Amino acid sequence: MTSGDWFYQYFLERGGYNPINTTVYSIILIAFVLLIFKLLKKLKVKFDKRLALAVSPFVLLGSSMRVLEDSGILYGRLFITPGIYFLILGVTISTLLISLFLEKKKGIPYFKPMFIVGLILASPILGILQYKNFLGIFYVILFFIPWIILLKIIPWLKENKIVTGIHLFDANTTFVSLSYFGYYEQHVVPRYLINLFGTPFSFVILKFIALVGILFIIDKYSDDKEFNNYIKLIIGILGAATGTRDFLRLFSLV
Repeated sequence: MTSGDWFYQYFLERGGYNPINTTVYSIILIAFVLLIFKLLKKLKVKFDKRLALAVSPFVLLGSSMRVLEDSGILYGRLFITPGIYFLILGVTISTLLISLFLEKKKGIPYFKPMFIVGLILASPILGILQYKNFLGIFYVILFFIPWIILLKIIPWLKENKIVTGIHLFDANTTFVSLSYFGYYEQHVVPRYLINLFGTPFSFVILKFIALVGILFIIDKYSDDKEFNNYIKLIIGILGAATGTRDFLRLFSLV
């Protein structure tokens, strides 16, 4: 196998994720997470709920574009991993810079124009999808309710509950999609765990355990409050991105 064949097989061939491209994408992700942290600190952007609100419609934008690619309406490497991440990151950072400029010149809090722009960009794409699988959405809500109750009653930091809730929504959507509607898990680690334990519900339980462990370690062993908030935001964004994509795919039966 030549180097070109190797690269095509593991990175360009449309066969989902494999251990090689997953490892490389993870390394790239970590590098960009650290670079973006330094950029935001330089721009003096606080890692708070305003930033989370500002980026939320861009997560929705990326997820909905990915579903359009799944459905064949959009086509190209730009709309799948890792292209879609670079595309949305570029749009998000550009909008952030313009919004910060408006804040400096006009006194408009940056998160307001940024949120509005993201919503305007995402809305037409969401409008293209045809929503018809209401039974699937009912199942997702039904299985998600016990987790909401659990997160409500346990004594934990609010941001930890939100991040965990986002990932549990993602996991429950995956569970419903695989168990009742014949979907296939593309990601390497979830696919391995589901095959290992023999049931998609195992992914929900294992993801909950993993999130609790990760957030516990962050809170206990890191004294950098800003970095802690940033990492939790990134974890939440990653869960929201995959969860929203899976939810929209299930809802529209793509």
